[in-house]
Amino acid sequence: MKRRNLLALGAGALTAPSIVRAQAKYPERTIRLIIPFAPAGPTDIIGRMVADKMTALLGQTVVVENKSGAAGSIGAVEGKNAKPDGYTFLFATSSTHAINPTAFVHPAYDAVKDFTPISSICVNPLVLVTHPSMPDSVRGLVELMKKNPGKYSYASSGNGSILHLATEYFKRDVGGIDVVHVPYRGSGPALQDLLAGNVAWMFETFSTTLQQHRAGKLRILGYAHAKRAPIAPEIPTMIEAGVPGYEAYTFNLILGPAGVPKDVVDTVDQASRKLMTDPTVIKFLEDIAAVPTTDTSPERTAKFIKDEIAKWAPVIRAAGVKIE
Repeated sequence: MKRRNLLALGAGALTAPSIVRAQAKYPERTIRLIIPFAPAGPTDIIGRMVADKMTALLGQTVVVENKSGAAGSIGAVEGKNAKPDGYTFLFATSSTHAINPTAFVHPAYDAVKDFTPISSICVNPLVLVTHPSMPDSVRGLVELMKKNPGKYSYASSGNGSILHLATEYFKRDVGGIDVVHVPYRGSGPALQDLLAGNVAWMFETFSTTLQQHRAGKLRILGYAHAKRAPIAPEIPTMIEAGVPGYEAYTFNLILGPAGVPKDVVDTVDQASRKLMTDPTVIKFLEDIAAVPTTDTSPERTAKFIKDEIAKWAPVIRAAGVKIE
């Protein structure tokens, strides 16, 4: 009996290393990256680049799945409900993890508790853009609005969108202005009406407005980030243009469902760190006026989410945004 037990223990000792090795092989199969918006938009474009690069870094295919709807909530819920085994991640945005937690009357998820922070990829700063008939400076625009309360209108991609809230944030920071909000079903129609002169100004992403700005069809007055964009260094930041501390942007993060094992987090974290030192990735992001994240760590990502929720919650409540 003793000999049999010793043999069993010996066999266990011999097989244990192989079990450890098997557990350490992550990833062993295809990984899903859920993008909570439709194809061809900024989030999708960046997400597909990340998926392609992470495929090479992780040694397994990372496939993109677009799950759009409900301001990103459908995709976020899909990510939340996934098995926490490291084979499903969410490409989170400002909508899913800064706005929806406060804007939705009955949120479908807890943006902090229901997810495992993995890494930060980039922020995509907005710009204040006007019709060419408007003043050529932020201060000039504000003065015109204050002298003509209720006369002018601004566009957004919808009530409660980042473009709407960025404007409410701006209005607050310049001491309050009376201007009419015209919400559209997406930023495309809003931008078309701005080009036509049917609305006076709006906040939009840099990449979708820079060409029209350089062609003289629109005028970008300020870039909503602390530093100027390398792609257009001639355009001042909103801070330089006279709005102290003003920053407004969308962002992209990689999150897992709650409970992803630490070894999996560490593996993807290390891959993300390599990703964000790749010169081709940096150039790709800068060419679309996005700002690459220098600290991609899970700890920084967790803090970033909490900070963004805290930043936008009072703006959302002041604007009276309530999404059923």
